Amino acid sequence: MTTELSSMDWIEQLIAVDTTSHKTNLPLLELVSDRLNDLGISTAIRPSPTGDKANLIATIPAANGETNGGLVFSGHTDVVPVDGQDWTSDPFVASLRDGRIYGRGTTDMKGFIGVALSMVPRILEAPLRKPIHFALSYDEEVGLHGGSQMLDDFRELGLNPRLCLVGEPTGMRVIRTHKSFSLVTVTVRGRDGHSSLAPNFVNAAFYGAQMITFIQELAEEFQLKGPFDDAYDVPFSTVSVNHVNSGSISNTVPAECHIRLDFRTITGVEPQVVLDRIRERARHIEAAMQAQDPTTGIDVTTLALAPGLEAAPDSALADILTGVGAADEGNKMAGATEAGFFHSAGIDTVVCGPGQIAQAHIADEYVSLNQIRECERVLGGLIDTLGEE
Repeated sequence: MTTELSSMDWIEQLIAVDTTSHKTNLPLLELVSDRLNDLGISTAIRPSPTGDKANLIATIPAANGETNGGLVFSGHTDVVPVDGQDWTSDPFVASLRDGRIYGRGTTDMKGFIGVALSMVPRILEAPLRKPIHFALSYDEEVGLHGGSQMLDDFRELGLNPRLCLVGEPTGMRVIRTHKSFSLVTVTVRGRDGHSSLAPNFVNAAFYGAQMITFIQELAEEFQLKGPFDDAYDVPFSTVSVNHVNSGSISNTVPAECHIRLDFRTITGVEPQVVLDRIRERARHIEAAMQAQDPTTGIDVTTLALAPGLEAAPDSALADILTGVGAADEGNKMAGATEAGFFHSAGIDTVVCGPGQIAQAHIADEYVSLNQIRECERVLGGLIDTLGEE
């Protein structure tokens, strides 16, 4: 006989598997798959293009055996690194103290996954009118790659869910809208040489600095001129340079400058318009470079793009969640999630999960027990509603 696992049991097991984004998540998926298989639930592990990571989809059919349609519980399995952080306790051992569960991923977002998986026995007992699916993804933290693959995985399995709950940390508030996310790299290709002869070469760092200045001006334009929407915690679109690398030695004009940035747009601001402006400035700066040396240039490449979320005002899932006690205060998120992919596929999608985003990615990351209990209550009510005649 299989012993039922509580939310805490699941969270402890999930935290113990180090799924930092640069590592494989396959051991965690195998752990979950084996447990669900023991309960008679079929699972599909869908590999990434490189094969070292994967998505997992598991389906509990409706009472009549139907597997199409239904609700998805969605969560990402990867976590951010702990390198350089000063943790009080082992980040990969769930530690319960002072009403909080500490550990990497407790808030973002293994807490939600643990609660959802602990609901499986309840789901199996419910007379479901529609199926319930579990979707666990890879590489959300480094470009939402698993999320962008997940809809293809569902289609290839012949599944067409109609509702999706993404359990990112929201303090158990229902979030119907969040910003889009674009991750971009700018590569400036100059010509290197001895710095004593600097005017004879094309300094990639100098021209990279011009690109950075433009990106800063673009960020300030959004902040000062909008458009604005005060329902977001940051009420305008943002642009941020997050990583710069140039040169290899102190007395050599650098041949390359690599700039990584992201931008996040509110509803009404098209990501492509922002990207076009960055590319337009790149062409302008490139012309000055090529006047010195035609072999130089600037490449602007999109590494990841996640659509924004804007659930319909009459979202059935949001109504069910508020009906079982989740708060819906009209808040909108500055961060992006995998919800945008489901929403873009015509699936009624909202974000609601335990914990606060301010506790994510930091040393001594934690989720409060109160939030876990609230998540249990809301998910239990959601499952009961789906089982009602």
